[in-house]
Amino acid sequence: MTTRGRVFLASSLLFNIFVSAVYVFSKLDMTLVRAIGVPIILLIIPFTYTLNGFLRHREETRIIASNALIISYLLLELLLDYVLLIPFRENLAMHIPYILVFYAAEFSIIGVSFRLNRRMGFVILATFFVLLGCLVFSYL
Repeated sequence: MTTRGRVFLASSLLFNIFVSAVYVFSKLDMTLVRAIGVPIILLIIPFTYTLNGFLRHREETRIIASNALIISYLLLELLLDYVLLIPFRENLAMHIPYILVFYAAEFSIIGVSFRLNRRMGFVILATFFVLLGCLVFSYL
């Protein structure tokens, strides 16, 4: 496996772990949620690195588009939560499109992970299910 593949898989794993932590801590301590959000945003760096590598090595279009979608989600998160400071989660008209972009990025992570390494694809998928469990926990 290439370095960019390993970076993509590691970043995907970190993304799911950090988002899971955000869901758990949202029930406990909102100051930690904001602190955990910073490493999520910083994942723009490795995902940009992998996108650059995928472009240079002319990977499949779906891998490139998926990686670009992940970066787009992270930029949207940065813009809404850290630059504009919009409480968009309280506005259903804004929150639903955000959720759609989040899950599109999540499924892109899972899809690319399986294309790069089947075993790691299952690991990433497992962390996605953990993420969903943490989301449910945050609403209990």
